This record gives sequence, structure tokens and C-alpha cells, in this order.
Amino acid sequence: MLDSTRTRMLIGDEDGEKLRGARVAVFGIGGVGSAAAEAAARAGVGHITLVDADVISPSNCNRQIVALSSNIGKEKVLAMKDRILDINSECEVTALRTFFDASTAGSVDLSGFDAVIDAIDTVTSKLLLIESCVKAGIYVVSSMGTGNKLHPEMLRLADIKDTKVCPLARVMRQELRKRGIASLPVVYSEEPPLKPEKEVLRENGKTVPGSFAPVPPAAGMILAAAALRHIINR
Repeated sequence: MLDSTRTRMLIGDEDGEKLRGARVAVFGIGGVGSAAAEAAARAGVGHITLVDADVISPSNCNRQIVALSSNIGKEKVLAMKDRILDINSECEVTALRTFFDASTAGSVDLSGFDAVIDAIDTVTSKLLLIESCVKAGIYVVSSMGTGNKLHPEMLRLADIKDTKVCPLARVMRQELRKRGIASLPVVYSEEPPLKPEKEVLRENGKTVPGSFAPVPPAAGMILAAAALRHIINR
């Protein structure tokens, strides 16, 4: 059972109960999403849904909360579920080993969530999730790029229309406008992406960026804070 005394000292029992009754979904349980899910659990969110299709690999260990030697090869959503329940045994956790795209979107009912955290790293899936949440009237906060960056202090929470520097934010802003979405809370970095010093790494047939341990989890914490404040302030 989670001792939420220190959280409730700050926000009060009424808002603490709002969090305990809230339903939050985290899409993408990587370096960003695993930190966001843990923050939600430690804040006392009573119902958390985790959505990700991947298993934990050795290259995840530099940044992902659930990436431990003992978890290599384990499904990320199941490892994260175990961790959340170890933090708060009363939390209701749903683990969906699903890659969210057009073929699987119908299997996830977004209408039941109070907040959705988008930590997906595929543009098409991010766009689909955001568009689906907007249509359903569900609050969604989205992570932009955290790869190839060294400075977590350069992360910002802002409306996507006000972002700059981040290449992913630029693409997302343009594509969302095409879908009639001009406003969206996002976490992005104003640090220009660095060029990796070593050879390019490829996983599952695609190039992956370099990653520095402090940056993705910091972005996840900011995402979680935005979602939690939304629930409290509704």
C-alpha cells in the first residue's frame, strides 16, 4: 500500500482522492514512458494502463526504469506492471502488449481515461493517438524528441504551436495542422540534436538515436506532472 502522506501534505486529501480515482494511460514504456508511469504510480493514481509491444533489451539499460539485467527479454508492460504494484499494491494496472496503430486502435477504449500520456516514438502512431484523444475529448500530453541530447534542463512544457528547435515537434506540428489540431501540450527540448560520435545503431530494421540517461526520464516526469495537474485542476 502506498503511503501518500507527503503528496497529500502538498495537495490535500480532496485532490489526493481525485488521483486515487483517476485513470491514466501511458502509451510507450521506454525511457520517457516508464518514468511517466512510475511518477503516476508514486503520486497515487489508482488506475494505470500501460501500452507497449516491446521487450526489454540490453541497450535499454542506459535510460529505462524497468531495464534491469534481471528483466532482459521480459515484456516492458509486464515489468512496469510489477514495478508499479511493488510501489502501490492497491493500484489497478492493465498491461497491454500492443503496438498502437490503425490495426489495433479499436482494441483500446480511450473514453475511460482521465489523461493520456503519449510516449510513443513512431510518428504515425503518435498522430493517431493524439487525433483519437482529441476526438474523444480526452486530455493528452505528448513527448517530442529526447534522443541525441545531453541537457535535461533544456526540456520545456509548452503548446506545440510554440515549440522550436525540435525536429520531431516541427513534423508533428505540421501534420497535426493538417488534421485540424492546432493546440496540444507537449514536452520538447530546445537543445539542437547532437550527431552521434559512434556508428549508427539499428534495431528492428530502423535507425535509433543515441541517448543520455538523464534526459528521457526527465521528459517523462514533466509529462506525468502535466497529466497529474490536469486531473487535480479539472
